[in-house]
Amino acid sequence: MIRRNRDRFSVVGLAAGGDRVQLLAEQVLDMRPSVVAVAKEAAAGAVADAIAAEAGKRGLTAGEWAPPRILRGASGVEEIAAAPADVVLNCVTGALGIAATLATLRAGTTLALANKESLIVGGELVKREARPGQIVPVDSEHSALAQALRGGRREEVSRLVLTATGGPFRGRGRAELENVTVEQALAHPTWSMGPVISINSATLVNKGLEVIEAHLLFDIAYEDIVVMVHPQSIIHSMVEFSDGAALAQVSPPDMRLPISLGLTWPDRVPGAAKAFDWTRSQTWELSPLDYDAFPAVALARQVGDVGGSAPAVYNAANEVCVDAFLAGRLPFLAIVDTVAKVVSELGDSSAGSLEDVFAADAWARKRAQELGAEAATR
Repeated sequence: MIRRNRDRFSVVGLAAGGDRVQLLAEQVLDMRPSVVAVAKEAAAGAVADAIAAEAGKRGLTAGEWAPPRILRGASGVEEIAAAPADVVLNCVTGALGIAATLATLRAGTTLALANKESLIVGGELVKREARPGQIVPVDSEHSALAQALRGGRREEVSRLVLTATGGPFRGRGRAELENVTVEQALAHPTWSMGPVISINSATLVNKGLEVIEAHLLFDIAYEDIVVMVHPQSIIHSMVEFSDGAALAQVSPPDMRLPISLGLTWPDRVPGAAKAFDWTRSQTWELSPLDYDAFPAVALARQVGDVGGSAPAVYNAANEVCVDAFLAGRLPFLAIVDTVAKVVSELGDSSAGSLEDVFAADAWARKRAQELGAEAATR
């Protein structure tokens, strides 16, 4: 998006985990940020060396460019999120993204949020840090909702309709999911994503997280948030209004569109993504979600209703179970079953501070590991 719109955007900072050193070095030389954060402290030296080597490969001398300042570790990622900028795009994976979310909000910068877990884990604590309109959703579904909501007044909204591809196991019953392999679960039919998000899409936990996110972003009651299965990934979500009309945001499945809106909201970037070929026939399907085969969404509604630290417990337990599944230590169906058991054991869900949330998160991870180990031995 930035390469295609150099006159509109400039990158002042980049943060990365540190696993893809050469890619980061190439991005630094392409975008020329003044500061780079590397989450894995041990990788920072390799990143600096790769940047220098890439500059040499491109024939740049010391007088022709200034190497960026390199920050190390989680604190470096948090620092870069608070650096002066117009927009911070947060796409850190998992609950670790909450530090960057809070740092951005406290700095008063617009937050383009792809890291839904930080909003879900922080809940009302995060919302209290945000001024109206400061958080712009980048998830394709929530970007679609934000766009459609511009078609009416808040008091006219009746329901939100989130769409889901149904993942790689759409149409299968619970009994057919008994022996699912990691390779099968990673094979998402539409999107190319990281392993955690791919597994979350296979279990529909991702859609459960999105239901909670929609509630927190748009202040719509859980009973008024509907999930429909839509395998074509063309209708990205819909808003139903009180007169019975529904507005849908439709576009080919291309994350460049919601990313561009995250960077420029409420304005659009011309040519951000490909449009439809309206000379060709189109067939779009919508069907109800099978809650027996995929109970993660109903469970998410329950923890959302409880509030407090319950969504953080749901998310933390799931992250542990997904890691166990990817490592071959836990069966596919045991992911959500174990999360449900952890959630059922949660006592006091009050969360007056982030410390309370982090304590619940730590308890959920420990308990999920214990229950996961038990499930693996059965």
